[in-house]
Amino acid sequence: MFEQTFRNIDDVLWKEAGCATELDYTEQTSWMLFLKYLDDLEYERAQEADLVGKSYQFIIDEPYRWSAWAAPKTPDGQFNHDTALTGADLIGFVNSKLFPYLQGFRDRATGPDTIEYKIGEIFSEIRNKFASGYSLRDALELIDGLSFRSQKEKHELSHLYEAKIRNMGNAGRNGGEYYTPRPLIRAMIQVIRPRIGERIYDAAAGSAGFLCEAHDYLRYGPDGQAEGKLDGSHLSTSDLEILQTRTFYAKEKKSLPYVIGIMNMILHGIEAPNVVHTNSLTENLSDIQEKDRFDVILANPPFGGKERKEVQQNFPIKTGETAFLFLQHFIKYLKAGGRAAIVIKNTFLSNSDNASRALRKELLQSCNLHTILDCPGGTFLGAGVKTVVLFFEKGAPTRTIWYYQLDPGRSLGKTNPLNDNDLKDFVARQGGFEDSENSWTVDVKDIDPDSVDLSVKNPNKAEAAPLRDPEVIINEIETLDRESEEILEGIRGML
Repeated sequence: MFEQTFRNIDDVLWKEAGCATELDYTEQTSWMLFLKYLDDLEYERAQEADLVGKSYQFIIDEPYRWSAWAAPKTPDGQFNHDTALTGADLIGFVNSKLFPYLQGFRDRATGPDTIEYKIGEIFSEIRNKFASGYSLRDALELIDGLSFRSQKEKHELSHLYEAKIRNMGNAGRNGGEYYTPRPLIRAMIQVIRPRIGERIYDAAAGSAGFLCEAHDYLRYGPDGQAEGKLDGSHLSTSDLEILQTRTFYAKEKKSLPYVIGIMNMILHGIEAPNVVHTNSLTENLSDIQEKDRFDVILANPPFGGKERKEVQQNFPIKTGETAFLFLQHFIKYLKAGGRAAIVIKNTFLSNSDNASRALRKELLQSCNLHTILDCPGGTFLGAGVKTVVLFFEKGAPTRTIWYYQLDPGRSLGKTNPLNDNDLKDFVARQGGFEDSENSWTVDVKDIDPDSVDLSVKNPNKAEAAPLRDPEVIINEIETLDRESEEILEGIRGML
């Protein structure tokens, strides 16, 4: 129903000089979608209050409401072209009045967990890139045709928005930063099996794909979406309130993913997401208390970055590798008995430097690292590095590790991405740690205590150097370029 509208919005953005990439398209669509969503939410709440004879206190003052400036209507509900701002007047209002007003919510909000604070945060981190008020007027009218007033409509919009995030991730060298393949996320969640009442955390949330998929798993059941059960009718009112307010927690350092993550969670039905705009690695691990810990952690932390010495001081195992610092962060933030599934570069399993060996030893001693999923090249479109997923439970040392070498039987790429069927055998066998041609078990006693080498070595297959897919090679080159840029940026920051 809304798919053509999204295409038309992209067509409008394509003509704008300030919008040159898929990242720009998603960013600009996000702030307009957010304000339309907010207007529909306020309309719905005002109607509910009116039905019980109460007045509703609007969050947004009347001149700044969507229905006042973006899509004014005549008394019969038609678009009012006579009062609608356009051209230079529209750009002037948005840049000089609307955005400053919305940015002010951060200072006026009662706390960071309110929707008011989220409004202030979003509009402090994003700017209007439309130069033409006529193009902006076209985009606003298209956005106004979207509706958030039923669960079915929100569900369809969430799928379209996810497609935009996927395109954004696939379009640039930063693909893995914005988009973790949803089939992989769903398989991770099916193994972890979160429950209502548990607190779920991602300290490197990106577009919040892990939390959105975990929400859908809990609200609709593992097969609920496929069966069209979109009302969450199997949950009590109390369960739904817990899902809304006390289940999903996230942190994100970068501005654009922060905004996109909030919008993505909203479209998945979480009205005021608990997403904090911060660098998780600046927290000192020694300050973490029991009340800060979580039952479930699902994440794909950024890899390849180099953290400064002052950031490394927050961690017992000093290393410049961003992903290794995040892994320490996750272990510390996990409750005793808590479960985690973390995507990490496969080189973590075998790196011989002191920090890598110490971190592997810490993981094996403080947690039960029960499963390692080895992902094939091309799993992450736009990122050529090979990855594994670590599944562990905190509180007891590792005795055995069950490995699964994922082999879809084809080269993965943009035209042939990972799908849910590719992971069915893994999920089915993991429950019983079943050995097969692609899975095997290693006793920790057989692991060299000095090197602590956890490399994926399938005893059922002869080691042969496979021919590498050209797309994977190109992606690796792009990833190395990006890592070099980040290292140079870090050096410049220290000068």
